[in-house]
Amino acid sequence: MKFKTFGDAKLPSIVLLHGGGLSWWAYQTVVDALQAEYHLVLPVIDGHGEDGETTFVSIEDSARKLIAEIDAELDGEVALIGGQSLGAQIAVELLSTRPQMAKRALIESALVYPVPGIALLSRVSYGMAYGLIKQRWFSKAQAKSLFLPESMHEQYYQDSQRMSKQTLLNISASNGNYALKEELLQHSRAKALVVAGSRELEIVRRSARRLHEVLPVSELYLAPQMGHGELSLAHPQMYVSLLRQFAKKLS
Repeated sequence: MKFKTFGDAKLPSIVLLHGGGLSWWAYQTVVDALQAEYHLVLPVIDGHGEDGETTFVSIEDSARKLIAEIDAELDGEVALIGGQSLGAQIAVELLSTRPQMAKRALIESALVYPVPGIALLSRVSYGMAYGLIKQRWFSKAQAKSLFLPESMHEQYYQDSQRMSKQTLLNISASNGNYALKEELLQHSRAKALVVAGSRELEIVRRSARRLHEVLPVSELYLAPQMGHGELSLAHPQMYVSLLRQFAKKLS
């Protein structure tokens, strides 16, 4: 796991974790808007982008690496941790493992219910699709389905060339098998905002509702007419506004 940093290190630190198949650049507009106010730390999750040579193992493994970095470089605490999809699952795992590490959390489109049979299905379907992700036409279609702005399509394609087949399989299996550790998460000290799109799959919306129920101090926001991870990717200015309002409201 590699880390990109922006802004003065003396400012309050915000950690933002990208979704599967993306990289830190998915938050570029957010960085531009907030780096004068916060010290921004953007991990590059194993197997993605600049860290494509490292095989992604699991959500739990990624959370352990992130915790080690925060302990070593940020004195063991951040003002806010945020994540989208796979990144949101890693953030939830961190909150479960280290309840006092983040003062606030912004969790977007996190799946926290296991999907039956996902491991076998993923190994077959993603194994077949791996060759396709190397094709520019397929990459463009995928980028559109992920709500990426057109300006990010080329970067998405270039990064997809670096991802190994094993990483792709491990991401899919870990994502679909991840289960909420309720007995641990209920001890989290973070004030949380849980976000899901109103057009997401029911299991993701149900996950958001369950996170809201389990987290001791939280709010739930269903983004109207939005799909999976669409808020931060396609509407970053709205995401920034929501983040600012949330931080102020729960300060």
